Amino acid sequence: QVQLVESGGGSVQAGGSLRLSCAASGFTGSTYWVAWFRQAPGKEREGVAAIAFGGWSTTYAASVKGRFTISQDHAKNIVYLEMNSLKPDDTATYYCAADRPGLGLKLEPTKYRYWGQGTQVTVSS
Repeated sequence: QVQLVESGGGSVQAGGSLRLSCAASGFTGSTYWVAWFRQAPGKEREGVAAIAFGGWSTTYAASVKGRFTISQDHAKNIVYLEMNSLKPDDTATYYCAADRPGLGLKLEPTKYRYWGQGTQVTVSS
């Protein structure tokens, strides 16, 4: 059974950095993707970044490209989201998710069945 456990959220001032971690386990069969999503109060859940688990391919939302980096520790089965130059608009609950989304759908939340519990990120101005 796929399990995802996030950690690393917190509060930071604008311009600061945070690193989120997602410990993943239970993958079987063909390549899964692990993605980070975020949801702010009153807004829809949006995809932030995704990575092929065990591989190297990545994709990013335009709003975070150049500021956020998704990576993984292959030995520890942990996916990281390094967030730099944070803005108040980045404030949200961040979730990691896993599944096998189709081509072009790596940041579509409806294509992911497995989700972590979420971790709060708050950026103050």
